[in-house]
Amino acid sequence: QAESEVAAINMVYGAGSAGARVMTSSSSPGVSLKQEGISYIAGAEIPCLLVNVVRGGPGLGNIAPAQSDYWQATRGGGHGDYRTLVLAPNSVQEMADMTVAGFEFADRFRNPVLLLSDGVLGQMMEPVTLPDPIDYDVNSKKWALGYKGKDKSERNLCTSIFLDVDELEEHNWHLYQKYQVMTDLFSKGEYKDFAVEEHLCDDAEIILVGYGIISRILKTVVEKCRKRGIKAGLIRPKVLWPFPSQVFERLQQTTNNFLVVEMSCGQMVEDVKLAVNGKKPVYFFGRTGGTIPSDFEILNEVDKIVRPD
Repeated sequence: QAESEVAAINMVYGAGSAGARVMTSSSSPGVSLKQEGISYIAGAEIPCLLVNVVRGGPGLGNIAPAQSDYWQATRGGGHGDYRTLVLAPNSVQEMADMTVAGFEFADRFRNPVLLLSDGVLGQMMEPVTLPDPIDYDVNSKKWALGYKGKDKSERNLCTSIFLDVDELEEHNWHLYQKYQVMTDLFSKGEYKDFAVEEHLCDDAEIILVGYGIISRILKTVVEKCRKRGIKAGLIRPKVLWPFPSQVFERLQQTTNNFLVVEMSCGQMVEDVKLAVNGKKPVYFFGRTGGTIPSDFEILNEVDKIVRPD
């Protein structure tokens, strides 16, 4: 427990630079305070895990569940050209599983990974199977400070400061190329199945889209729609950045409509619209300020779209 969020994120920077596997967590305004440090960490290519259990905002807001930090999470949050890999669990089990995966991804890409949760999952009690402990050698990272394999005359440096403009531009393009590799791996490479979950989409006339706790509500809505003769499906992004655009590009060829549901005024819906590229209607339904939409409300929205009369 650090004395402040600013102190905590800089402790992460220090421990991560020394090769440790390190994480920090907070909720919404606390994560906002960490953004400068996250930018420094991304610029210095320090792997770490960040957790945001999102609460209602803006400002102090309240401590009820929300999803209104999506833009902050997927667009970097701090200053400069950088990205964080963003994972979105929808259960307590996935909170544990994605924590393990997050550390692995962070080390592989030398990049911060953000676990984007919400106040429902943060206070939920469910059975969970914890993974076996992983053997980890803190001296395994050749780039880290104090790496013992180096000659004593050599020193590693973990920094994000490049005063020469050409050097900084070169570094930025290096980061950009890394982000492109990440995008390819999660869209069409070895992690494409990890990135997204599809449910009953092949014959769907309307596809519901949601992440986190909302995806569990939407699965119930899909089942109720099917019982009422409405062919509904579900797309659940498990990785929010890189966004799984390829799934929407494929399914817009077979479905009639998309309905995005969020606990916000509408943030992820912008990414869905970009992916669908105007080829099919994209509708939005949201509740905000810490309110959780009910399956009844969402069913009404589906009826308005599919059965407007």
